[in-house]
Amino acid sequence: MADPYQNNVYHQGGGDSYGSYGEGGGHDGYGYQADDPTQEEDAASDATEGHDEEDQMYEGEYQGIPHPDEVKAAQRAARAKTRAAGSAVSELEELSEQYEDIMEDCGHGKFQWTLFVVLGLALMADGVECFVVAFVLPSAEKDLCLSNAEKGMLGLTVFLSMMVGAFLWGGLADKVGRRRCLIVALAINCVFAFLSAFAQGYGFFLFFRVLSGVGIGGTVPIVYSYFSEFLQMDKRGEHLSWLCMFWMIGGIYASFTAWGIIPRYGWGFSMGTEFQFHSWRVFVLVAALPAISSLVGLTFMPESPRFLLETAKHDEAWMILKQVHDTNWRAKGQPEKVFTVTHIKAPKTAEDEFIEIQSATGTALQRWAVRSLTLCKLVLKNVASLLSAELRFATLFMAIIWFCMAFSYYGLSVWFPDMIKHLQYEEYESKVKVFHGERVENFHFNFSLENQIHKEGEYINDSFIKIEMKSVRFEGSLFEGCRFEDIRSTDTVFENCTIRSTRFSDTDLWEEKFIDCRIENTTFEHNKQGCHLDTVEQNDVLIYLVSFLGSLAVLPGNIISALFMEKIGRVKIIGGSMLLSAGCTFLLFLSFSQSAIIALQCLFCGVSVAAWNGIQVVTVELFPTSKRATAFGLLNALCKLAAVLGSSIFPSFVGVTRAVPILLSFAALVCGGLVALRLPDTRDKILQ
Repeated sequence: MADPYQNNVYHQGGGDSYGSYGEGGGHDGYGYQADDPTQEEDAASDATEGHDEEDQMYEGEYQGIPHPDEVKAAQRAARAKTRAAGSAVSELEELSEQYEDIMEDCGHGKFQWTLFVVLGLALMADGVECFVVAFVLPSAEKDLCLSNAEKGMLGLTVFLSMMVGAFLWGGLADKVGRRRCLIVALAINCVFAFLSAFAQGYGFFLFFRVLSGVGIGGTVPIVYSYFSEFLQMDKRGEHLSWLCMFWMIGGIYASFTAWGIIPRYGWGFSMGTEFQFHSWRVFVLVAALPAISSLVGLTFMPESPRFLLETAKHDEAWMILKQVHDTNWRAKGQPEKVFTVTHIKAPKTAEDEFIEIQSATGTALQRWAVRSLTLCKLVLKNVASLLSAELRFATLFMAIIWFCMAFSYYGLSVWFPDMIKHLQYEEYESKVKVFHGERVENFHFNFSLENQIHKEGEYINDSFIKIEMKSVRFEGSLFEGCRFEDIRSTDTVFENCTIRSTRFSDTDLWEEKFIDCRIENTTFEHNKQGCHLDTVEQNDVLIYLVSFLGSLAVLPGNIISALFMEKIGRVKIIGGSMLLSAGCTFLLFLSFSQSAIIALQCLFCGVSVAAWNGIQVVTVELFPTSKRATAFGLLNALCKLAAVLGSSIFPSFVGVTRAVPILLSFAALVCGGLVALRLPDTRDKILQ
């Protein structure tokens, strides 16, 4: 058998047979050290000298409240009794129970809270990524000269790249390691997010954002799998729910920084006409800070010991568990507590097949190719195992729930701001000024024209100099002997017009803005090249505010779901929240104003977040350690696919009908909620 600790060894398969790690007989596969006076003496610290242990009394003793250690002992005894009374327990289940006992001894304290912050920043980075493109598009579309098709492609490819990243990194995390994969994924995100801020063309910007999305796509499946393996059973649901709050914080951070940075057009510089660095690029850099912070923090965090035990790295797992134990109890002022575990049930590797690639075999490229191919086969085999008899129903049910929730949530998340923009446009259009058959001769226009329609007008020897035209339309008009100089235009067109002996100089009135026009003896000189940023603030600030309020509205739902996740149960929270969210969608039939839509968006986000929290907790608990990140990655990839479909379908009905988006979201939420009620209760389930 090849040495499992060598870096050039790759696992190709193997059984689920487990054996004991460590010498001696330990109870249930792992043991506690005997009462050795030498060890007790070594464990004593200066801080405990002079204390009489008999004088220290548990404060709840006189109130009849059992000591936490007694509760843990009773739980362990109950599990042992169940094993003894029931059928034969597999060695995998025995390892899981032993690991749960060890985590209870380690306690919940400083180590978990430190890891909570580090992984929370990674989750925050994922939340920010979902908003970045949407926030920069209004400015980037002018800076990068984006067409409507290119804007749609940019938003679409970001979600598709995150889908690929979730599947890729989730699968690798079960074979390479949670911490290692998360570090690489965040590093990719940071590097390419930084490069995208300096990309001057659409092609490079799209390429860098796609690679950035592939990196950040791995955070969600890895973060939840990683953190859950440091939590004991009675803390798992609550603290995973608290972790979900960081996604909300990411949305608030993105909205707040975009609101504060992007409208500040002076925050930038340019180097000629070839290199422009406007304020939206500053925002892209600031948006990468959570990922950078998490990446730095991860360098001080250890690998998941549960993963290490699955890969037969016993010594590393034991050292990390000891680190967790000692960190927590020292922080609680009890450094005298000793990590007494000596034996841990661990996988046998004798029956596993290994391929060892000798350093002298082939070239470095050939060895890398063999290793990569082997790893790909292992990942795909792990994905296929999710459809095995033991897991197929859990996989199918969770796939339906993830898809239904994401389809309605992301679809409505795009529909809400688009509907607000539509109402703004209708209000703006209702104030349009129409001029019919006007004749203007020898007039100097030195004021801007906005929201106007000029029909069958005649403009003779007029001058349009240093003005801005915004939403101006000329129809069937005559321009003769006119001068257009230094013109900036937005949504301005000339249709069926006759233009004679007219001079256009230093304008952005290009050929496509003249529709079915007759142009005679007219010159175009020094046209403005490229695109420009509007220096006048429009209603984009309202969109930042809407996103900010939607993210903030999630806070009450997050708190409530975290507090009641263990008391009510995951299944009831998911089913109840999805059905309640379905009811909220019908209120959208009554929304006829911007303020009503904003209020309903906040209500929908606040209610639906409880379902998201429950879905992520259940996904962690339903799948075993060897397949947990793979399953989470696959389901999260399906979530991103549903997000692409929802965000593509729902906006297409804006201005047409609101019934279709409402009914689609209602049907999806009801379907997902009813399926969720069929899930098993995992509150008292030990992580397998």
